[in-house]
Amino acid sequence: MTVILFILIFGIVVLSHEFGHFLIAKMNGIHVVEFAVGMGPTLVSFTKKETKYSLKLLPIGGACMFEGEDGLEAENGGGEGSFLKANVWARIATVVAGPIFNFILAFIVAVILVSLSPTDQTLLTGVAKGSPAESAGLMEGDRIVSIDGEKTYVFRDVYLLTLLNKGEPMKVVYERGGEKKEVEIEPVYSEESEKYALGIYGGVYEQAKGLGVFRDAWYEIRYSVKATYKSLGLLLTGQFKRQDVAGPVGIAVNVVGKTYENAKDYGVQAVVLSMLNIVLLLSVNLGILNLLPIPALDGGRIVFMIIEIIRGKPVPPEKEGIVHFVGLVFFMVLMVVVLFNDILNIFGA
Repeated sequence: MTVILFILIFGIVVLSHEFGHFLIAKMNGIHVVEFAVGMGPTLVSFTKKETKYSLKLLPIGGACMFEGEDGLEAENGGGEGSFLKANVWARIATVVAGPIFNFILAFIVAVILVSLSPTDQTLLTGVAKGSPAESAGLMEGDRIVSIDGEKTYVFRDVYLLTLLNKGEPMKVVYERGGEKKEVEIEPVYSEESEKYALGIYGGVYEQAKGLGVFRDAWYEIRYSVKATYKSLGLLLTGQFKRQDVAGPVGIAVNVVGKTYENAKDYGVQAVVLSMLNIVLLLSVNLGILNLLPIPALDGGRIVFMIIEIIRGKPVPPEKEGIVHFVGLVFFMVLMVVVLFNDILNIFGA
């Protein structure tokens, strides 16, 4: 079941990304050579009109390949449908469409989630005795409005900002009886959890009604985006442990598998909602990661097209192709390293 769910989740997320590229390319008259879901050897394929549609063996990626991409012309020598011959703005729209479709998918999933399940509010259900929060005057029933200037819309925002704190004083704005107040709280370190904490508890959930569904769906997207870019920051600054990083295998076993095991006893709806949560988070992750200005990623391609706009002419295709090839090699090596890390994490090394 874990394998099936993993394939479905990754398939949906990757398919939405590649379909974004595909749709906007077609709208701009760009020839799509191949639309592939998965990586590695081809399991099934068929050709319709000008495009080959393929299902690959490994369900961990996908591709929407254009004629003329990276300076490599198709067999016909590169006709009017060549990616390189398209208007620069059409090319930018085609490339950025992949991440945008990931965010669209995430929002649709978020709407479904908040329609079927309540959202965690920032109301406090309790304050620990002798905690920094109690000393600062926080009480049960207070609503946390912001922390260090960052607004909090769900209790997960509060938890995330506290989790990322390294013992620095936190400016907390809260609301009590319609009046806003601000206090400065210095979190304390817990040896047991190995984290800093304020000593507050949440757990109030409310079901969105009417147009409130779209508001709460936006809060879900906002939280996922914030969690993703803050996690990236920790990763790039070396603040994550090896055990905190997971690739496809780790996600399948430690995220999808364990989530399914925890949810299945509560029924089919609980399993579906849990899997949709993973779809939302992975779709936002894929959208953000692909917008990073790194060779071989969508963001890297966009950088070259912005340079083209600035200098009034494109970077020679063969040179751009070399840069993206180097980026691709880097990611292939990274995939091997991440796979090895997943194996170590799974077997507890």
